[in-house]
Amino acid sequence: MSGSSREDRKDRKDRDRGGARGFARREWGQLFTTVRTALATKRWRAIPMTLAAVCLTALFQVVQNQDWGYGPVHDLGFVRAEDPLWLALLRTPLSLFVPALDLPVWGALAQVLLVFGIAEICLGRRRTLAVAYLATLAGTLYARAGIAIGPDSPLGLPASDALVVDTGPSAAVVGLAVYVCRRYRAYWTGGLVVLAMVVEVVVKPNLAGKEHLAAIAAALVLIAVVSRRERRQGGVEPGPETRSWKPPIRS
Repeated sequence: MSGSSREDRKDRKDRDRGGARGFARREWGQLFTTVRTALATKRWRAIPMTLAAVCLTALFQVVQNQDWGYGPVHDLGFVRAEDPLWLALLRTPLSLFVPALDLPVWGALAQVLLVFGIAEICLGRRRTLAVAYLATLAGTLYARAGIAIGPDSPLGLPASDALVVDTGPSAAVVGLAVYVCRRYRAYWTGGLVVLAMVVEVVVKPNLAGKEHLAAIAAALVLIAVVSRRERRQGGVEPGPETRSWKPPIRS
């Protein structure tokens, strides 16, 4: 009887392991293999744009904390909803790489290295930059729309948020994470990213949290547009069963 019980427990453990491995393989196998292959064959040369972004973010952090450097960084990369729209749009590209003054810079550097690195390998440099700037721009424009709507609406923001300095890579990181998860069929992971951002807004309904939702919305719209175009062209997304499932290192 005891031997049978041990065998039953062993079978259950094997099934659990198999289920966990199967889930991990379905969820992250394609993504993991693409990233691992690129890093194994090209090492750091697989993510030159990401490394440049990390260095630029670190440089901005050092400079903006100097007495002589705060002004130039402010003029180049600080965005506020109260600024003229043309000025905000002009500063938005560099604002992505200016770390928020009230948050640890190591968090921003880790986000850029991990998410931008994976995206650069999986999407290519141009698409990574396009998605990152689209997500950042969506957050920047939402801030203005939210203030115009006002705090009485769930989609609105208080007028005081017009003075908040809106910098950092977080909106781009969230948008890229959702886009990569959808393209590489990591649906549960992408869903968890979205859920985490919704919880963030519920727990702490501030400008940053709502901008993250705006970035997600922009990424989802882009996904829908790209998917529709691929269906019209008869395109097939890369998958483990196709020859195109290789690290698409593109410039």
